Amino acid sequence: MKKIILELLNKYYDQIRNNWINKIESNFGDKLSKAQIKTFVKASINTLIDVVKTSEYLTSDQYLIDSYILFSKSNINLLEVSQIYSFGRFALLHNIDKSEDFNYDPIIIIGFLDEIIEQVFARYSLLYQSAQTKELKQARNRLARKLEMNQRYLRTILHKSDTAIAVIDNNEKYIAWNKGAEKIFGYTEKEVIGKPASFLLPRSERFMEELDYIKREIDLTGDVKILDTERVTKFGKTIPVQLTVTQLPSSDGKSDGRTIIIHDKSQVKQLQQQIDQSEKLAVIGQLAAGVAHEIGNPLASISSLVQLMQRKNNDEQLGEQLKTIKENIDRISKIVRELVDFSRPPGEDKVLLAITDVLKTAVGIVKYDKRVKNVEFVTDMDSELPMINIVPDQLLQVFVNILINALDAIEGEGKIEVKTYLENNFICIDIKDNGCGMEQEVINKIFDPFFTTKSVGKGTGLGLSVSYGIIKKLNGNITVKSKLNEGSIFTIKL
Repeated sequence: MKKIILELLNKYYDQIRNNWINKIESNFGDKLSKAQIKTFVKASINTLIDVVKTSEYLTSDQYLIDSYILFSKSNINLLEVSQIYSFGRFALLHNIDKSEDFNYDPIIIIGFLDEIIEQVFARYSLLYQSAQTKELKQARNRLARKLEMNQRYLRTILHKSDTAIAVIDNNEKYIAWNKGAEKIFGYTEKEVIGKPASFLLPRSERFMEELDYIKREIDLTGDVKILDTERVTKFGKTIPVQLTVTQLPSSDGKSDGRTIIIHDKSQVKQLQQQIDQSEKLAVIGQLAAGVAHEIGNPLASISSLVQLMQRKNNDEQLGEQLKTIKENIDRISKIVRELVDFSRPPGEDKVLLAITDVLKTAVGIVKYDKRVKNVEFVTDMDSELPMINIVPDQLLQVFVNILINALDAIEGEGKIEVKTYLENNFICIDIKDNGCGMEQEVINKIFDPFFTTKSVGKGTGLGLSVSYGIIKKLNGNITVKSKLNEGSIFTIKL
């Protein structure tokens, strides 16, 4: 029987081949080229011949594997041959030898083979569709994994970035808040998410109008809006910020809210204030020398005359009046001296010495003040600080000015602490008092020339300005922190 089937297969090879090619083209012509179809048919018929020869119907055959690879180029679901031809009419070939009444008519054989190929390609269709479905599912899974990975990357970038970034949805609620924003404002992500957009605004109608303006402009144009404004931290401090606001587009081209990049401009503002302060000092310096000269000479003459009148006077009442005149002349003289000190260029006679020595001298001078009897001085000076090249008199003037300022701030009993230490290669000096303290408005003006909170006759408003100028000329920095009714601390870094 095998011999007859093999003879028929060989005899009618072309007819069977053409018949199969037509069937494949009608079913899969849009998926396979003609060359692929011919290769596939040749491999399939040769496989069928081998099956008849060997009766090994479940053996993995390279012909059929090759043909399936051609059929499913993606190779996603490469099946063993047993999955393809261990079914249908192939199983009948196994029983042909046992069939006594099997009709060996060529037409029946060819029809029989046609039925086999119909079932083979029906099976192939199912397998192809299954492979395509599996390939689509795997592609979706790969895309989902890639999307998840990209989202994870974006979340990491968003949350770990030092740049402050926040996101507000269409309901005007915060839906994202990163570490950079937490660093500026002090609020954690958990504390902010779900809060209204107005959460960080200072309490002023102007800022609510600003919020409405941002939303309206972004919704209308979608453009980036850069705005210099103010926001409030967790600790109640109002800080200057610059906001860069952009629309957050949705998949349908509409808006899902807006992203906000926040820049803290506190340091920029401080630098600008320092520049302004330097400009003020430059202007005052230009005027000071001329003013001192114009006032100083007549004042010296007046002072000499008053002293002469005091020596010759025997009238007690007139004596008191002359004393008052002399005290006011001395006050004016002090102002003139401070103006001269303010305008005088730095000397060149720098000396290598220890900061602690100058500071100890300053403390010793201030202790002659009669108010010191109610004030405790506490010193904590690092004796191993590096030496520094400075003009001693200038630095002494700075320390004395700040210490006297501390004495003025203490009413009754109090304490002044003086400390030196090394920080980031800077020599630091802290002068701290537990006096009346200052409001922020006063702190902002404390180094301005002629600014003073003292009563008339008790201060010129030049002491701290002069000190500021001296420290700046030494390439150092001087700052102040203060709380009302708690005290102040001046910090000098050189």
